[in-house]
Amino acid sequence: MKTLEQIVAQHREEWAARSRAQQQLEIENNEAVAKLYGLEDEVPSYVPLERVSLTNNSAFRWPNKTPEERDALFTESAIVDLVSYAVGCMFGRYSLDEPGLILADQGSTVQDYLTKVPSPRFAPDADNVLPIVDGDWFEDDIVAKFRQFLRVAFGEAHFEENLRFIEEALGVKTLRDYFIRRGGKSRFYDDHVKRYKKRPIYWMFSSPKGSFNALIYLHRYLPSTVSTVLNEYLREYEAKLDASLQNLGRESTGGGSPRQQAAAAKEADRLRKILVELSEYEHDVMYPLASEQISIDLDDGVKVNYPKFGRALKRIQGL
Repeated sequence: MKTLEQIVAQHREEWAARSRAQQQLEIENNEAVAKLYGLEDEVPSYVPLERVSLTNNSAFRWPNKTPEERDALFTESAIVDLVSYAVGCMFGRYSLDEPGLILADQGSTVQDYLTKVPSPRFAPDADNVLPIVDGDWFEDDIVAKFRQFLRVAFGEAHFEENLRFIEEALGVKTLRDYFIRRGGKSRFYDDHVKRYKKRPIYWMFSSPKGSFNALIYLHRYLPSTVSTVLNEYLREYEAKLDASLQNLGRESTGGGSPRQQAAAAKEADRLRKILVELSEYEHDVMYPLASEQISIDLDDGVKVNYPKFGRALKRIQGL
């Protein structure tokens, strides 16, 4: 099996060839029209590659960049597309085993997916919640799921090489940095909101400072989904952080070196602040919202439905 780098390079060359072929067709068309009107010597027929408006024509997308810069931007764009597709597979919107949309109706379930894809190589998430936090706190978080997707889609043999290629293409130290950074910044979600023109189909529950995040797929939303986020993920995360805080407290007063004790004390202070943030988010926002058991109608659109969840969801400018 080819490496992901080889696959992307092949994809780039295929689009370059298509773009040149389209350029030649447009030149020939211009020549034919000019000849028809007897304007061969007066009207130029040449069409710069930068004016060939194909979606993945690098010259058209980035006309002011060098060829090397265009290649890098093409690669980054291809990887962003791959991540988006992978998350779609995590939710059951797409499948590695069948083309096109799989789950795209309101209230879609995993059983609906299995009716269409009985033996998937990569199964969708069972409860329609993908936690996104700044460490390996959940076995089924979005980073763990993506690593699993990468293994299934492109093989185990080149897994580490493919993972490094993705991180380099995205310009991040680790894959998690693309999904979430400390402080709640998520390039992934920014890219998703941009892709869907501020009408996202994946919604991110997010605490005020972004210390806790959980992604859901709108088409699989149920009135019980908020309760799932609250009970299975937010409260679970708080419990994990609290246990870690207790361990750090022992380390900061234990027998380690002064540097180790100082580092433990600093991390403990960070966790205390996060726990205060999450406690307020739970008490003031998520618990009342879960009690409401909100129903939505996809026909009303994202613009109507998104505000129903208020401060529970990540704020999107213009929505």
